Amino acid sequence: MIKRLAAEFLGTFWLVLGGCGSAVLAAKFGGDGNPLGIGLLGVSLAFGLTVLTGAYAFGHVSGAHFNPAVSIGLWAGGRFPLKDLLPYIVAQVVGAVFAGWILFQIASGSGTFAIDPTAPGTFASNGYGALSPGGYTVAAAFLCEVVLTAFFLIVILGATHARAPAGFAPIAIGLALTLIHLISIPVTNTSVNPARSTGVALFAGSGAIGQLWLFWLAPILGGLLGGVIYGWLGKDN
Repeated sequence: MIKRLAAEFLGTFWLVLGGCGSAVLAAKFGGDGNPLGIGLLGVSLAFGLTVLTGAYAFGHVSGAHFNPAVSIGLWAGGRFPLKDLLPYIVAQVVGAVFAGWILFQIASGSGTFAIDPTAPGTFASNGYGALSPGGYTVAAAFLCEVVLTAFFLIVILGATHARAPAGFAPIAIGLALTLIHLISIPVTNTSVNPARSTGVALFAGSGAIGQLWLFWLAPILGGLLGGVIYGWLGKDN
């Protein structure tokens, strides 16, 4: 179990550092319109690549959840024991917060770095209403996070099914997370992962912290929904 938790810590650290790091450090590098900035597409791809590479690196150790909603969804789908849920979630959150701290130290090395707690997406944080990149309501943000997390779990459970092509699951899962970001960055700055949201919210200020409840509740509900759906859909198939 110690090695499994270490793998979850490292994998979640890698996801937050790679995904949120791309948003904070590289998305608008050189200012708006600079061809060296990676933009929404680049950030979406970065999140997908962190999951893909992390799954290949740590999947054989811990299952490569890197996300409390994934662990809960796998439990709901009958693929993960209840007794391991809390240790996994703690390891994931600690890994995400440590990555947020490391990213903050790196970003602070630039004289132009600043966090505005009232700005949407500040320090790669998630938000709704005034803190949504596109100004989306709390209802829209909630629905988006629930549905996309549910489909993320369906992809994960399907790609790791015994009858799925062996060895390709991380590719499908990484591409699914990329697609999810392409859809929802304008809505919530994309969470689908309570640990990822927590890891940067703690450094983004009171606005992000005050809205963090949604990015725990909605992904967990989505994870449960996706797990139950695939638990039924994939049974005996």
